[in-house]
Amino acid sequence: MVITRQVKADFLLLVVAAIWGLTFVVVKNALDDIQPFTFNAYRFLVAGIFMIVICIFYKIKFNRLLLKIGTIIGFFLFLGYSFQTIGLQYTTASNSGFITGLAVVFVPLFATIFTKKLPGMYSIAGAVLAAIGLFFLSVDSTLTYNSGDIMTLFGAICFAVYILLLGKYSPQFDTIPLVAMQIFVVAFLSLICSLTLETPSVTMTSAVIIALLVCAIPATCLAFMIQTWAQKFTTPTRTIIIITTEPVFAALFAYMLLGEIFTTRHLLGAVLMLMGILLVEFKGETQETAVNVDD
Repeated sequence: MVITRQVKADFLLLVVAAIWGLTFVVVKNALDDIQPFTFNAYRFLVAGIFMIVICIFYKIKFNRLLLKIGTIIGFFLFLGYSFQTIGLQYTTASNSGFITGLAVVFVPLFATIFTKKLPGMYSIAGAVLAAIGLFFLSVDSTLTYNSGDIMTLFGAICFAVYILLLGKYSPQFDTIPLVAMQIFVVAFLSLICSLTLETPSVTMTSAVIIALLVCAIPATCLAFMIQTWAQKFTTPTRTIIIITTEPVFAALFAYMLLGEIFTTRHLLGAVLMLMGILLVEFKGETQETAVNVDD
């Protein structure tokens, strides 16, 4: 049996989604022994060193425009990871995975700033479904929101802005230097926050080491490069379906490794959020947004 490039691409995208889903669990575990900004500083410093080696190998140069745009994009990436990691201290890994996925819903809504057009019917419907799902997922029996879920929601908003900026500016630059610049910015800002807002003393427990091994290179550098390569040989729709399994993997790994269990209310919320995300993606408005933002 001959394995086509599309099959290989789809399989690798599924691996990427699984790795991203696993990060919610291993980071959740690590946060018992390390503070959020300190963890992100270590994660992105290691990733940055890896990218420096790649840049030296390919003799990549950085111009002023790349430094400027990379810093802006990297700032929102920093905010996204900061809110997400801080939120993980106070919520479950499965909740964090599904709420982070809302970035896909926010993208076409925020794109109205660039397009000066109201979002389409399917974007609005998807956002409403996702909002109802968020309510069921995050609100307890006393109708009180989990603070960790709120922080994660802010992270999803920042990731949505990051996606929009990346869609607007990434065609102007080569992939490797732009990725490297973003990683350097997140590493630098995380380190500054770690030194000023936290006590950056770290005990390298097994949980911290495992989280860094999973997050620093596989889930940060390699995953992005794999995704970039794979999308050359598969369709956007197949990519969307596969990448959307990330929160499902997060919930699965949370159940297997952390013993997290979904109640009926949580399950209903997760299903509604997933439906909202898929509704926005399948109707193509996210892809149209990526084109319109560049106008």
